[in-house]
Amino acid sequence: MKSLGSQGLRERLFRISVLLKGLNGALEIVGGVALFALSPAFILRAVALLTQDEIAEDPRDLVANYLRRAASHLSPASEHFAAIYLLIHGVVKIGLVGALLKRELWAYPAAVLVFGAFIVYQLYRFTFTHGLGLIALSLFDFVVIWLIYLEYRALKRGTQ
Repeated sequence: MKSLGSQGLRERLFRISVLLKGLNGALEIVGGVALFALSPAFILRAVALLTQDEIAEDPRDLVANYLRRAASHLSPASEHFAAIYLLIHGVVKIGLVGALLKRELWAYPAAVLVFGAFIVYQLYRFTFTHGLGLIALSLFDFVVIWLIYLEYRALKRGTQ
């Protein structure tokens, strides 16, 4: 009875984590399309408008100032790179999530490799940006990879 409970918990955690990766992929696609559709000047104006109250309240606000700095460094070339990166990243995630939810065996090792590559890239980017969000995302990806591995092992054993 206990193994059945832990098996159900493992499978629920797997499904939730994979669905979150799918949601993340969908948001990346939306973000990529938005970056293609919006000019850097528009993004800069929008960020300035959205952060003006926070800056007026606290001129040293970390998040508002970070957003303003990031928007001010946005060029058409960097915007297109980010848009393409987000679109590819999102499409790959959505494809893998769909295959994982259908329990296609090839998708498990493919997802581990792809999400592992994402972790490597995120940690590489961290060395430049020192953004803690990259560390948090990498930790989440590591947990997802672990759950994918456990689910794959269970499927291979036929204990699913």
